[in-house]
Order: sequence, then C-alpha cells, then structure tokens
Amino acid sequence: MRPSDHVDGAGPADGPGEVNQPKLGFLGYVRYFWRQLTSMRTALFLLMMLALAAIPGSLVPQRTADPNGVVQYKADHPQLFPVLDKLQVFDTYTSVWFSAIYLLLFVSLIGCIIPRTRHHWQALRTRPPRTPARLTRLAGYRSVPVGPDTVADGARGTDPATGLPSADHAVTRAMALLKRSGYRVERFGDSVSAERGYLRETGNLVFHAALVGVLVAVGIGGGFGYTGQRLLVEGQTFSNVLGSYDSFNPGRWFQQTDLKGYNLTLDKFVTKYEERNLDALGQATDYSATVTSQAKGGQPTTGRLGVNDPLSIGGTNVYLLGNGYAMDVTVRDGDGNVAFQDDVPFLPADANYTSTGVVKVPDAAPDQLGMVGFFYPTAVKLGTGAFTSNYPDAENPLLTLQVYTGNLGLDDGVPRSVYQLDTSGLTQIAGTKSEAKSIELKPGQTKTLPQGAGSITFNGVKRYVSLDVHHDPSQLWVGGFAVLSVLGLLTSLFVPRRRVWVKVVPRTGAEHGEYDLEYAGLARGEDPNLERAVADIAAKHVSDLGVRIPSWT
Repeated sequence: MRPSDHVDGAGPADGPGEVNQPKLGFLGYVRYFWRQLTSMRTALFLLMMLALAAIPGSLVPQRTADPNGVVQYKADHPQLFPVLDKLQVFDTYTSVWFSAIYLLLFVSLIGCIIPRTRHHWQALRTRPPRTPARLTRLAGYRSVPVGPDTVADGARGTDPATGLPSADHAVTRAMALLKRSGYRVERFGDSVSAERGYLRETGNLVFHAALVGVLVAVGIGGGFGYTGQRLLVEGQTFSNVLGSYDSFNPGRWFQQTDLKGYNLTLDKFVTKYEERNLDALGQATDYSATVTSQAKGGQPTTGRLGVNDPLSIGGTNVYLLGNGYAMDVTVRDGDGNVAFQDDVPFLPADANYTSTGVVKVPDAAPDQLGMVGFFYPTAVKLGTGAFTSNYPDAENPLLTLQVYTGNLGLDDGVPRSVYQLDTSGLTQIAGTKSEAKSIELKPGQTKTLPQGAGSITFNGVKRYVSLDVHHDPSQLWVGGFAVLSVLGLLTSLFVPRRRVWVKVVPRTGAEHGEYDLEYAGLARGEDPNLERAVADIAAKHVSDLGVRIPSWT
C-alpha cells in the first residue's frame, strides 16, 4: 500500500485518483529522440544496418563500376529490372536509403563522441577517490601484519623507536611502486588511492572517432574521385583523357584537370584453362594481360595486369574486369571501296565464350550495311545444322553473320548501342529470313555479300579486356583511420580499468607501533586479473619494505 500522498497513490475517497504525468513538450521530445539517436545501442544498430544495406551492391552490378553489367542484367531480367531500378539497387551506395543510414550513423557517432570526450577529459583531471573505510569488502583483499616478528633485519626506513618501517615510509614506497606500475596516485593520510585504465576509454573514443574519420574520408574522397571504364583490344592504346573512356562517373567536385596524363597499351592477353581435370575442363584458371604504360614525361614500362592485381599509374588503379574476343574485319561496299576496317568486340554469351556482336557500316554504298554476328571459338556443328562452341579457347574459330541493308538510324541524333542492331526497317539479304544463307567465315577468308552489297574479310581474332580505372584520393586516409580504429578497439578490449588501495591500519593496543598493511582493488567492468594484480602489488610492496611475504603469495 502506498501512502495517500504518493504520486501514484489513491485519490480522494469519492473516486480513483488520476496520475498527472509531466508533458514533454516539443523540446522534451527533441531531447528524447536525440538521446536515443546518440546512444551506443543505436550506433551499433545503424552500423549493422549499413552492413546489411551494402549487400545489394555485391549481388547486382552497379552503374558506377559495371555499366555494361547493368545493361546485360536489364536484358536478362526485363520484368525485375524496373522494380530494382526504382529501388535504386543499381546505385546502392548513392541511393537515398543507403545515404540516410550513412548520415544517421555519422550523426549518432558524433553525438556519442562529443559528450563522452568531455566527460573523459574531466575524469582525467579528477583526483582518484578517497580510500574506503573498509577494504575487506573489496576484491583481492590482502592484509599483511607488520611487527617485530615479520620484519627482516636491516629493513629500510625503520623507525629507531620501534624498529619497524614507519607508516610514512610504507605509504611513500607504495606510491612509488604504483606510479611505476602506471597508476595515478593520491595520498590520503596513511593510505594511497590509485587508479589506472583510462587508456581503455581513450581507445574507445579513438575507435569511434576513427569510424567517423572513415565516413568523412569516404564521403569527401568520393566527391573528388572518379571511375571510368574502357574496353581495350590487343594492340590498342588508351590515353587517360575524358574522351577515351567508354563510360565515366565523376565525383561531385571532379574537374578535368584532375586527370593525370598517361598511356596504356594492351600488348597481349592470355587465359589459362583447366586441361587435366575432366570435370572442370575449359574453366579459366588465370587471366594475365601484358601492358605497356607510360606516364607523362616518363619512360615506357611493361608490366602485368591480372585479377585482383591492379596496375597503379597516374594516381589511379587500373583493374581487370572482364575479357572477350574481338573480330578484325574489313568491309568493302558495292563500289569496291573500303567502307569499314576495325576490331569489333563481341560479348560472351556462355561459359564457352560463344559471343555476339554487331558490325555497323554507315559509309557503305549504295546502302548502309548492318551485320549481326555470332562467334564460336571452337566451332562444332550440331545435328540441327546450328553451330556451338564446346571450348572457350580459339581452337577452331568461326564467325557467322546475318547481313542487313537500309538506314541504320545513326544520323538521327539518338544514341545507339554498339552491341545491338535495330533491324526494324532494314532488309535482310543474308540470314535465316532471306534466300541467302548466313555468311560463314574463318580467319583469313573473304566472302562476297549478296545483291552486290560488297564483301567482308575476316582478318583474324584478337582478345580484348574490360578495364576499370579508379581514382580515390581518400585511400590513404581510409587506410589510416581503419588502422587507428583497430588499435583503438584492441586498446579498449585489453586495457583493464581498475582502482587499487594500500592502507596502513594501526593495531589497537599494540606496544611496539605494530600495524597492518591492507591491499584491495575494484574493477570498472570485467577484470579477471584484478585479484592477481592486487596480490602482485602487495608482494612487491612488502618485499620492498623488508617484510616477510605471507603464505598467500
């Protein structure tokens, strides 16, 4: 039963009382939500949410890193793609929901660090607490009697009147011992109060501050960085200028002057395939590209570019993303003039590198030419008459083409994909929907196109690589903050926070000034070594005083 005047007590006798709870008001709610946001529990929850939110970025291709992969994903999943695109899954790390978690975590960490830093600074300047009246209640309690029968002959600091180490000498030696052990000490009469372990909270704050540093470095570095993609065929040279990129994603504060001049030439690309294990026959075991790089004003350097082995040049890292086959073809029009001569990259369609590509010849006469091609590295003819490839290496290369004539629509100002051909409005002159069969070519062969459209020569097969050029000025900062966060975390985990007291307690009625030395400690958090630490301090102290060590050591 509560008293009648209790806040939750019963009301008047004629009816139940009402509890009058205080109203928070607008500022009260602001303070409440701010405290919830800046709590450690919320920060850990947001950190977990950020890790979960980053998962889609590794499951589906991202526009900033693999724009061709996004296009392919759209072609493979036409119904699912619009849904994911509306949810910004293909732009995970710049999406609204990822940025919201990112910013909330940033604010939460800042709001958590500032008051804790202020409190920690005050604690560092605060004197150790006074010695408790009863040390017997604390952990690791030890008591050592000091008397004529426990003090060794020749002990230092003895009182001539009693022959025992004086209380002042015992306290002074205890202070010196604790200081050498890394404790902050304060003397209170005939006792010493010591504490250590503030480095634990310092490490904790360093850890959280380093996380903020990582967030800031990533945010600012992303604004000044850029990523670009370039498909490079063997023998071709890439120059680090804006016009040389196939796709380019600059940061918010990027300027063209940030591009440092260098050239990169793909000399040769080699793929090693599994040849012994029949269950994994044809699987790639290694990719290796030999490249020649030359920085502006420097000398050409030949190096290797491999998987997870990027090339660093001009402040950028050049990564090897993918590879495929490129067809070296020459097309002559109906007048016999060379209308097209270039290396045309084909996109792999399966594990055996059956590839598809498009050859567009807008300068042909009398009509423009468009060709849809299929390349088979190791061609095998099926019973249906269709071709397929049963091995990814170019052991028996074959190129087949379906040829169209008409207006390719390249002059209407609408961007067109180099990997697709819009056949609406075109006339097929060779292929499945025409009287003439598809053109079949092996390297070195030339075939005449139907209806006097010209001819095509298959000069040979080359390899190409897909490169990702990444410039991130925050890499060193992020790496430094990451190392700092690990060091801070280790410090906060392994540095114990404890307090230790050494006290001189005179014996009541003792005739020769006898007293007891009492030792005890108190842990701030988990400290399984506290009792052993107190025992070690006691053993060193009594040994220094020349007092015989009790049996508990």
